Amino acid sequence: MTHPISPVDEVLDLFGRLGSALFLDQPVSQTEHALQTAWLAEQACAPPALVAAALLHDLGHLLAATAEPPNTGGDPDHARTGAAWLAGGFPPSVVEPVRLHVEAKRYLCTVEPGYPAHLTSASQLSLTPQGGLMTPTEAAAFLATAYAADALMLRRWDEMARVPSLATPSLAHFRPCLEAIINSQTGAG
Repeated sequence: MTHPISPVDEVLDLFGRLGSALFLDQPVSQTEHALQTAWLAEQACAPPALVAAALLHDLGHLLAATAEPPNTGGDPDHARTGAAWLAGGFPPSVVEPVRLHVEAKRYLCTVEPGYPAHLTSASQLSLTPQGGLMTPTEAAAFLATAYAADALMLRRWDEMARVPSLATPSLAHFRPCLEAIINSQTGAG
């Protein structure tokens, strides 16, 4: 009898296989970026689901690297790709901030004139294919979304999580958080 691999094991496997690659144009790896983002969320006393979303927000980039042929240049639709995959095992409190973190970037670039200067060159370049600045109607619709506030916090941590050689907890540190979220979904535990 075989047991299906858990979503947590799948995520950790993706990071193990692909996470050491540099994160787009940044001096940190995919895994370092994810760990820094989650650590910032944890330091801000974010709820476990938002810490998990912070860790997993760029999972779509890792998934793009598994495609045939691999896309290693970044996926402008990585938020939706990652969210769609996460929806198979994680609750909306994790999935939706992941799905919305690119929309949060668009929103912040629209409403905070200095915000685009904080973006990396890759993030600046991807803004247009991701929809560019929001119209007032789009901005209002984004703010009315259930997880907009979480996505905005996630986005700010995302922008700060690019520090070379920053000491953070390991992926193993976040495993219990991910497992507790999965178990709360399935009633296991």
